[in-house]
Amino acid sequence: MKFIFSYLKPYKIRVTILMIIKALGTIADLVLPFLLAIMIDDLIPDATRENYHSLIYLGLIMAAVALFGYLCNMRANRQAEYVAANAVRDIRNDLFYKVEELSATQVDEITTSSLVSRMTTDTYNLFSFFGMVQRLGIRAPLLLIGGIAMAFFLDPILALLMIALLPFIVYITIRFTIKGQPLYHDIQLQVDNLIRTVRENITGVRVIRALSMTDYEQQRFNHENNQTVKRELKATILMSKIRPLVDTIMNLGMVAVLILGAFRIYNQHTSAAQIIALITYFTLILNAMMSVTRIFIQTSRASASSARIKEVIDLQDNMLSGDQPIVVDENLPHISFEDVSFSYHNQEYHIENIAFDLYKGQTLGIIGTTGSGKTTLINLLLRFYDPQVGSIKVYGQNIKTIKTASLRSHMGLVLQNDLIFSDTIYENIQFSRPNILKDDVEIAAEIAQAQFIHDIKEGYEHHLSQRGTNISGGQKQRLLIARALAGRPDLLVLDDASSALDYQTDMRLRQAINEQLKDTTKIIIAQRISSIKDSDLILLIEDGKIIAQGTHQELMQSSNTYKVLAHHQLGEVN
Repeated sequence: MKFIFSYLKPYKIRVTILMIIKALGTIADLVLPFLLAIMIDDLIPDATRENYHSLIYLGLIMAAVALFGYLCNMRANRQAEYVAANAVRDIRNDLFYKVEELSATQVDEITTSSLVSRMTTDTYNLFSFFGMVQRLGIRAPLLLIGGIAMAFFLDPILALLMIALLPFIVYITIRFTIKGQPLYHDIQLQVDNLIRTVRENITGVRVIRALSMTDYEQQRFNHENNQTVKRELKATILMSKIRPLVDTIMNLGMVAVLILGAFRIYNQHTSAAQIIALITYFTLILNAMMSVTRIFIQTSRASASSARIKEVIDLQDNMLSGDQPIVVDENLPHISFEDVSFSYHNQEYHIENIAFDLYKGQTLGIIGTTGSGKTTLINLLLRFYDPQVGSIKVYGQNIKTIKTASLRSHMGLVLQNDLIFSDTIYENIQFSRPNILKDDVEIAAEIAQAQFIHDIKEGYEHHLSQRGTNISGGQKQRLLIARALAGRPDLLVLDDASSALDYQTDMRLRQAINEQLKDTTKIIIAQRISSIKDSDLILLIEDGKIIAQGTHQELMQSSNTYKVLAHHQLGEVN
């Protein structure tokens, strides 16, 4: 919790001021019962024309005190919400920035759904906690201490009776709070599962409907939803026992105060007005204890959320960026894999002994069965992961020594499952890169064979839906290719980027890229030999290993596997 409270430091002046205002409002609430006792004891019994004005004056004073307390409490509550909202905004910012810096391995370990849950439900729990602590953190103790002090001033004997109840209440509150904290942690873990299920269903809603799996997915969601409810109920039922127990103890104490107070009135040790004031203070003390209980309950929930957020923010970068810029040396290979082996789970290798050199301006084609490790090569080249064995070099520099931002900025990339954002066509291609001008966007769209843009009424200002659901798959791929080309990259990586294109469009795309980007090094991953046939080097990958490499003609002579693929796809025999 110390970590989370550090986010209140920038607002310590505001917090201090609102605490002072809240304290003044609480003091006003404490003064009212005392003034009421004076009115009942001293003024009302002797109500005459002479002291009638004093009664009115005291009434006006009580009204002014009540109004003052209301204004102070309202002002303090507003400030508390302001501080809570801004502190949680800072937490979300730091958490988001940290998530952006996490390595792919760390994201895999935490899971995307858990990161979403921590960014939303966990931060909301902290917002509720911050607001409650500021609203009640000073008010509840002041009501408790002030109520007891005023009770002692009115009748020490009855005040001692009230104080005798407090240890029991404190014990109950602390005991249930300790038991509740792990339950709230379990709730957040289950919320992760619920968010994952919702996310998968929303993302894959078309596939689910197409395969008539709606009923199955509804059952799966109901299961996760019911599990969340069970854990919520388990925690709520436990923590809900605090209020009835405290109420019972306090109500029994109130009965005892009334009985003992009656005897003391009978023996003329106190007055009825003092008993009324004592009961009012007893009620204030009861409300203070309830507020303290609520703080403890919210603390349990916030503590679990705080630990989850801190876990992410405290993660150490396991893929430190280098500090060197890319130094171009065309005498050295642009991209070099030197006996690279890699495993996602540090068990069996997913790719093994990968070695090749690719010089500036050359084209590398990669082909292989699904799951053979083609995309893994790109993930390593982008430093989403680091290989366990071997090294990857750019112009002779190990990519671990190059600034990660510099490494990635010199690449243009289209991934298998790349995203179209809910924005205009222009913004999807330009992608908020200030160095890319309108002419660059139009040239990139022309190279990417995205002439369909001109057939749309709004042209580049046409608004695309999220994930590009209002355009075809082929149009989507051409926009993604245009996005990669707009920055005039030194290295262009197309990971199965033309699978939705017809053969003629694919051919025109390759011709345009070769003509317009002659000096750009290209890596093309494809399932069709026609897409990589003209590459300077082709890698045939199977089970994470290169089983053959060379030009198209060389592979037709040396690899039976490649020859069979060419025969089935192109009709070539030799």
